[in-house]
Amino acid sequence: MLQLQQDQLELAYGVHRSDLMRLLLARVGDQAEAEDLLQELWLKVRQNPAGPVQHGKAYLFRMAHNLVIDRVREKHRRMVRERRWSDEATDFPSAGTEPVDHSKTAEEAMLDREEIALLVSAIANLPEGARRAFELHKLRGLSHGEIAATLGISKSGVEKHMAVAMKYLRRALMD
Repeated sequence: MLQLQQDQLELAYGVHRSDLMRLLLARVGDQAEAEDLLQELWLKVRQNPAGPVQHGKAYLFRMAHNLVIDRVREKHRRMVRERRWSDEATDFPSAGTEPVDHSKTAEEAMLDREEIALLVSAIANLPEGARRAFELHKLRGLSHGEIAATLGISKSGVEKHMAVAMKYLRRALMD
């Protein structure tokens, strides 16, 4: 009996397919999306055997209407989620809050430039071995073993050069 019911629902789908397509197209306004929804409806008809359905056409149209509602709700949730993410990523204020300016003041920018210039000068004035080891490790990202191979020294020699470089730089930045 259930198989007979399923066959009748599939037959009703075939008979009313074009009417269902017109309904979906009128509701969503996009041919591709309407076709996607019609395909989803067909899959639901095929996969979820219905209980006793007296009016196949009404049942199918209600299913189509529910699919449209689900799609609209999902779009709305996605839009809200993306807007919230965008607002957070761009520091756009939420309704009822004041915007916050996170940019640096002119004084902070000037201090940053001075600190960078001081650091560049301190690196340039490091002893030769310490400067080369520091640049290879901190600026080029090489490991101590790779630096040792590059410079032709032991790994402990690289560690000593790095200790000297860090000591000099710490002292330069403290002054």
